[in-house]
Amino acid sequence: MLLVNAIRDNFETVLQGLHKRNFAKAETILLQVLEIDKNRKETQAQRDNLQAESNTISRQIGALMKEGEKEEAEKIKFRTSEIKEQIKTLESSYTNYEEELKQLLFTIPNVPHVSVPKGKSAEDNEVVFEHGKIPSLPENKLPHWELIKKYDIIDFDLGVKIAGAGFPVYKGKGARLQRALINFFLDEALKAGYIEVQPPILVNEDSGYGTGQLPDKEGQMYEATVDKLFLIPTAEVPITNMYRDVILDEKDLPIKNVGYTPCFRREAGSWGAHVRGLNRLHQFDKVEIVHISHPDQSYDTLEEMSKYVQNLLQKLELPYRVLKLCGGDMGFTSALTYDIEVFSAAQERWLEVSSVSNFETYQANRLKLRFRGEDKKTQLAHTLNGSALALPRIVASILENNQTEVGIKMPEVLVSYLGFDQI
Repeated sequence: MLLVNAIRDNFETVLQGLHKRNFAKAETILLQVLEIDKNRKETQAQRDNLQAESNTISRQIGALMKEGEKEEAEKIKFRTSEIKEQIKTLESSYTNYEEELKQLLFTIPNVPHVSVPKGKSAEDNEVVFEHGKIPSLPENKLPHWELIKKYDIIDFDLGVKIAGAGFPVYKGKGARLQRALINFFLDEALKAGYIEVQPPILVNEDSGYGTGQLPDKEGQMYEATVDKLFLIPTAEVPITNMYRDVILDEKDLPIKNVGYTPCFRREAGSWGAHVRGLNRLHQFDKVEIVHISHPDQSYDTLEEMSKYVQNLLQKLELPYRVLKLCGGDMGFTSALTYDIEVFSAAQERWLEVSSVSNFETYQANRLKLRFRGEDKKTQLAHTLNGSALALPRIVASILENNQTEVGIKMPEVLVSYLGFDQI
């Protein structure tokens, strides 16, 4: 969440940034934040003044008792009791202001980076790079949902029987392709200096608040209601929360973690060509990269992460493009996001396979994730993450783009993982 000091000291900059996001209530809410913070500080000052008065009176009572002036001491004891009641009332008010302020800050999205383009939807995103040649397929080309039936490698009907729509069953070479991609992505990350972690796929409420899924995105997550736990929408949540309430040493930055997990999202659609087959699922596999960065270096890190993901796609021989998301299409917590899309030749459309984002201090403020510099002072770190990569649309594109009259050719880089070169 945003820092109150940043809102107060840079009010117009924050306001204009939120306007870029088309956040309609920006000015009203920002003014409310400042008013509540003012009341909170005034209450704190009153409490501190009363506490100081109480301490002074206590010393006076002690001195009077030593001097044998018991009667005089008893007279001013009454004021001490009065002050205690006033402090109690003020502490209650202070707590209420703190909670009200926190809940209000939770409703404000992150301020976009100055380079984020204006816009209201995906139509306004800016294409910043394209790579690769769109494959030319035969006229009888098939979309991946037909190919998986033809070669019997993924079974959606069986998934419906077991769990419901959006939970596919991978079989035979389809399952081996999943495993090959996961291992390939993890191995590439290790070569690039990432430390692998295998986090839980259930998280508590504190973790959801820490990375910004809560308080307003409960409907997008599957919930284990008895234990108040949530199935993760992405490995970003548990991996980033490893550093909640942690003070790092500046010399340890940057921290680079990678993790494979299944991911779960309730909001996956159920109709239309754009959600057919593997295009949008309730459960899918993904390898996630997470960086904890020094604020001075986080945008260099963002570019590094984008190039890393692009390198994976080049090795998989998939044509792709990089988009800088406009203010109206960005995620709630992001300051700048690159979406990376591959071209699906049978569907003849671009499919998002990765989002790489810099959250600056937005998540770190919620997480209380700080680092201590050489001057021994602490400050908030910057957090970043990216999909490297999400599997469903990668699989869809591999199947569609590499189909031939006699089978589906596998990318050369995967053959040693798969043990076969064609489906």
